Amino acid sequence: MTAARLKLQWADGKAIKNEVDIQILDLLGPKTEADMKQPSKNKAKPVIEVQKNEKTSNIKESEIQSNGVAEVTTVAEMMRTKVHFHKPGENYKTDGYVITPKTMDLLKEHLEITKGGIRTRFPPEPNGILHIGHAKAININFGYAEAHNGICFLRYDDTNPEKEEEKFFTGIRDIVEWLGYKPYKITHSSDYFEQLYEWAKDLIKKGLAYVCHQTADEIKGYNPPPSPWRDRPCEESLQLFEDMRKGKIDEGAATLRMKCTLEEGKIDPVAYRIKFLPHTRTGDKWCIYPTYDYTHCLCDSIEHISHSLCTKEFQSRRSSYYWLCNALDIYCPVQWEYGRLSMSYTVTSKRKIAKLITEGIVDNWDDPRLFTLTALRRRGFPAEAINQFCAKMGVTTAQAVVDPHMLESFVRDVLNSTAPRVMAVLDPICVNIINFPFSNTIQLEVPNFPSEPERGTHQIPFGATLYIERSDFKETEEKGYRRLTPGQDVGLRHAGYTLHFENIVKDKSGKISELQCKCIKVTEVTEKPKAFIHWVSSPLNCEIRLYERLFRHKNPDDTSEVPHGFISDCNKDSLQIIGGALIDVSVKNAKVYDKFQFERIGFFSVDPDSHQDKLVFNRTVLLKEDSGK
Repeated sequence: MTAARLKLQWADGKAIKNEVDIQILDLLGPKTEADMKQPSKNKAKPVIEVQKNEKTSNIKESEIQSNGVAEVTTVAEMMRTKVHFHKPGENYKTDGYVITPKTMDLLKEHLEITKGGIRTRFPPEPNGILHIGHAKAININFGYAEAHNGICFLRYDDTNPEKEEEKFFTGIRDIVEWLGYKPYKITHSSDYFEQLYEWAKDLIKKGLAYVCHQTADEIKGYNPPPSPWRDRPCEESLQLFEDMRKGKIDEGAATLRMKCTLEEGKIDPVAYRIKFLPHTRTGDKWCIYPTYDYTHCLCDSIEHISHSLCTKEFQSRRSSYYWLCNALDIYCPVQWEYGRLSMSYTVTSKRKIAKLITEGIVDNWDDPRLFTLTALRRRGFPAEAINQFCAKMGVTTAQAVVDPHMLESFVRDVLNSTAPRVMAVLDPICVNIINFPFSNTIQLEVPNFPSEPERGTHQIPFGATLYIERSDFKETEEKGYRRLTPGQDVGLRHAGYTLHFENIVKDKSGKISELQCKCIKVTEVTEKPKAFIHWVSSPLNCEIRLYERLFRHKNPDDTSEVPHGFISDCNKDSLQIIGGALIDVSVKNAKVYDKFQFERIGFFSVDPDSHQDKLVFNRTVLLKEDSGK
């Protein structure tokens, strides 16, 4: 610090110290109980496994096994073996925790209420749909509580009535439960509006908060001018705060500010602002609403949260979190930060997704090209795969920027063991078997998982007319081509027969409309076919939707990479709809979100647009990673 002050003589010493403290915490992680002990022969474990010397980690699939946090396979295992937070009631042993004369009594009361159990919470804002980054937060908060027989609240941070909608409340709960977690209790910040208001008056009475008339633009940034109303009498601020509540002051003309400084140097954050808008739950009762900086820690205290787990951007609010609880002489939880999870080749900002929707580039929040959790579910990503992915990512303080291929590899692994195999033809060409050995169409018994026949079967028809992929026939021989040609037979999967070309029929445009073939039992052919292809007979019509990346560049919202903005980076060919696809009849009773492997093609999921007359399938992932991407 001395060297820094000598070199930066005109800099704010407090700001330098704050920045140094944050950087050290980023590099080394928070101190543990072991750090407080005398040095011993055994090296102490860090509280959180931190990726050092790197603020942002760009992770590739090939690196996942070498990453120190990538050894576990489930969230529960990770939380039990890789994450070591403080024990309930031992808040005072954590780094930076402020101890007051009342701390120990408050902790004793906290332990009596919680019976020494772990309590966490997942506190989303109900103004948008959850994205892949939220999946990590859900798994960390619910997973840590579950792994230690604790409880986790789902608390909606509904303090901004301007953007909140009922569909977001229900959508968030739906996704939490889809990922396999059941909240101990569903609460809302608005449940505590009355208590929060009373505490705000207590702060004013203690001289720790005041009503300010600076505009939002005047207090924006890190070096705003000091408020000329900071030292106004408490009685005056109390009266003005009451006037704010009663709607006597115009919106934007006054705020309630707290007398504290955030680690980042921001002075006197706003606690309350005026908004003349009805609230989804409280109606017109309030026209003043608390901010995140004020609400978050107080709701944690009310619910006796033992571990307040949040992403690293809230590290700069930790001191104000502790300050506010201690200023009101109430129980103070411990805040722990972890690095957020981001995905390349996408945007997750609510504002930017809304722009994509209004521009007609995507249909809605659940468009399968997005990385919202509703979109991933619709595309066919299993919840189990997303949870495994989050477990492999671990809990670090480094922000992880992940290539979508890594997530897709987990999806592929789960679907490979859970999605039954069926046959579908995306670009069909008709084949008539001129020597079909049966008088009528027969039924074949086909295994759902060919490598594990004990897992069940389904029946498919095999008739004189069937359909194969257009790409599985070549009119002229090509070197290395192993499927049907005029001089090369090909096997039919599961049928026990091969196809032998006899004749070709074309339409007026010269396009092949029909192949005439003979079939021969596999056991009777003189030469084993080089390949076996999929096919369908007496099939169902269906619609297939093939998805590619929505954006062409890795960081579409980075203007240095995409100068004209993320909208200009959209891939116009990110969706291909195939209306004339055919699929075997065994799937006719498939339900929305049912998943299948279309043999030799990829993994697919039934889309909610499906109806009784026509099934719609979304391609989830290819059978193997596309090396060309």
